Amino acid sequence: MTDEKKIIERSFDRVYGRRRLIQKCLFMLFRLAALINCAGLFLVVSFIALKGYKAISWEFLTQPPIDSMTKGGILPCIIGTLCLGIGSIIVALPIGVASAIYLNEYASPGRILRLIRLSISNLAGVPSVVFGLFGFAFFVIYLKMGVSILAGVLTLASLTLPVIIGSTEEALKSVPDTYREASLALGATRWQTIYRVVLPAALPGTLTGAILGLSRAAGETAPVMFTAAVFFTPGLPVSVFDKIMAMPYHIYVLATAGTNIEATRPLQYGTSLLLIAMVLGMNLVAIVWRSVLRKRMK
Repeated sequence: MTDEKKIIERSFDRVYGRRRLIQKCLFMLFRLAALINCAGLFLVVSFIALKGYKAISWEFLTQPPIDSMTKGGILPCIIGTLCLGIGSIIVALPIGVASAIYLNEYASPGRILRLIRLSISNLAGVPSVVFGLFGFAFFVIYLKMGVSILAGVLTLASLTLPVIIGSTEEALKSVPDTYREASLALGATRWQTIYRVVLPAALPGTLTGAILGLSRAAGETAPVMFTAAVFFTPGLPVSVFDKIMAMPYHIYVLATAGTNIEATRPLQYGTSLLLIAMVLGMNLVAIVWRSVLRKRMK
């Protein structure tokens, strides 16, 4: 018995040691992948920051472009980007959350539901230029909105909607069924259970989807180029039907179609740096809010 026990222990040690070695190798690969991603991000941001920080000034932030956009600031671009990003989230978030609630809480399992979820997943991977062409054909031409803030907002909302639906539905699935059962057992209706129990518990995950959608909307060029942005306009928008300038499209114009591309090189890097800072700032606000909500739920 003693010899058999030693053989079993040795066999167990070999299997356990092999598994630990595989685990260490996999963890090392994961850490390496994360390190490569962080290093790439750091290099890109550092390069843009070193090239563009000299262009950042009070005039750059508060003045419109002048002298064929080789001088001045980018205030119309900042306002336009904020209008498009915030407007798209205002439109997409309620629709996305409502769609996720229906899919997770009300829809009956079956072929149609699987087809809807497959369609949403496919839409999340569609290139942004396709959404731009759709927005141009449907909102700008067919609905006769013209190139305007409203057309750009609706196009970007369509672009971010699949991301919000997917993340919100996953957040709803993560809420334990015992929450729903306890609420229904206390006499609450199904809608009261969803509104007062399920949604607050899934709110941090919903905000994650909103963060991802806002980041994507703020940095897109093709949809904005087709539906909302123009080459140059010195004034600020006063209506949702006005044309605007946007930072992603402004960078594209300065880098490819400007009258003096080399002269605008510092402005290109400065605008890129400011766009990164804006997206990180909006994400930071949303992340802090999500963290506060998670602490309140504990």
